[in-house]
Amino acid sequence: MRFEPGEITALVREIRSPLRVLQAPSTGRKGVQRIPGPESDGGGHGDARLVGVLPALYPEWLGSRQFCRTHHVRFPYLVGEMSTGIATTKMVQTLASAGLMGLFGAGGLREQVLRGSVEQLALTLRGRGNWGVNLIHSPNEPASEVRTARLLVELNVPVVSMSAYLDLTPAVVLCMARGLCTDGTGRVRRARRVLAKVSRPETAERFMSPPPAPLLRQLVADGELCAEEAALAARIPIAQDITVEADSGGHTDNRSLAVMLPAIRTLRDRVAGSVRVGAAGGLGTPAAVAAAFALGADYVLTGSVNQAAIESGMSEVGRHMLVQADITDTAMAPSADMFEMGVRVQVLRRGTMFAGRSALLHELYQTYESLEDIPAHRRTQIEKQIFAAPLETVWAQTSRFWADRDPDQLALADRNAKHRMALVFRWYLGMSSRWAIAGDPDRRADYQIWCGPAMGAFNRWAEGSFLAAPENRGVVQIALNLLEGAAVITRAHQGRVCGLPVAARGFHFAPRRLSETGAAR
Repeated sequence: MRFEPGEITALVREIRSPLRVLQAPSTGRKGVQRIPGPESDGGGHGDARLVGVLPALYPEWLGSRQFCRTHHVRFPYLVGEMSTGIATTKMVQTLASAGLMGLFGAGGLREQVLRGSVEQLALTLRGRGNWGVNLIHSPNEPASEVRTARLLVELNVPVVSMSAYLDLTPAVVLCMARGLCTDGTGRVRRARRVLAKVSRPETAERFMSPPPAPLLRQLVADGELCAEEAALAARIPIAQDITVEADSGGHTDNRSLAVMLPAIRTLRDRVAGSVRVGAAGGLGTPAAVAAAFALGADYVLTGSVNQAAIESGMSEVGRHMLVQADITDTAMAPSADMFEMGVRVQVLRRGTMFAGRSALLHELYQTYESLEDIPAHRRTQIEKQIFAAPLETVWAQTSRFWADRDPDQLALADRNAKHRMALVFRWYLGMSSRWAIAGDPDRRADYQIWCGPAMGAFNRWAEGSFLAAPENRGVVQIALNLLEGAAVITRAHQGRVCGLPVAARGFHFAPRRLSETGAAR
């Protein structure tokens, strides 16, 4: 039996060992003792009174057990779908082998590249259900969005994660409804599982509800769904899991998880009790992960911290820039895919001038009606300081891109000078992320690297540990350390609630090399 705060804290940190909480009647002091048996921890407890038990705690148990069963994973943990293949096939495969799940970053990839990547995943992970692919909202390219949805259905991707949606689209409903059938009890069976990443309650409610009848009728009329699939879709929510996205990298509303998660959980209880609710955004330390689970998250999803992982598609120079980031080294910048709408994304500010340069382009877009209207000195500034090329050259490259991807965009640009200006400016926003991924040494000042404050928090936490070195940041080690640390902090809180004098160090977990069982190597 242990009554000293230091000894109590050490035992509480042994999260896989159950403990008795005892109270000495003469002094009122509380202490702990290992289970089983009073003889296993320094003899009997005399006349001390049993006042509680701290059960064993495993990282696997922090979230929803049903989430883990549904997605065939050991841990209630996802690695998010970082666009343009930053969440690589290698990352997804590595996570799947470790009993975790990753989502391949399909956004922004050419269709032939996406097909090849998904075919590779389907082949190497055949028989596994713990992997998925992203479907990102493309309001300016709805046809491309539908083609991506058809591809994911065709290749039998087990999990599709919807992100950046402002409203439901035919592509969303197609992914959710194609292949629906019933089992022997009449229960609806899904051909694939659907997650939705949201940052607003109104968007969450749409994904918690069945598809709208007009969308179902449209898809049946277009031959995308049969009448039976549409009828079954009308009986179930679009998504099985809703990921509440707080202050994250990339698309974000910068809202607090402590505000959004409880609100959307309450909404879930009213709209669709069977839907699970997870947490994302700002989860760069064990304390943040523990807090998300304490708020009731069924699972957590990490993003920014995995961009610096060795399995990431980010260039080596980009990963080193991320490793140097601090909590305040982010900024908001215009989004390439929703530029005209004024939607912004959170990016790395330190070491790059992208945020300021892209903001200037959006300001010019809002001010003028065409490229020709922009004053000469501003045009020169754009060409020399931002594009590093004449506008005519940029337009030629832009035209070639859209001629291959979506010729309708060029036809619209011929009719609408402002749309032509938007496409030219979007060239810079699109290329800036590609320069970062490729590690183009001549365009380092223009790197667009999606990043939230969690990256800086992770770096502070990892300082002085093996995870401080970029070459040690494997995506599985990142996950295991965040989860193990969250379990340690959760156990410390449980001990404090029981009245135990848990020392401050009980709420800190330093990164260490962990095996997949959680034990230190």
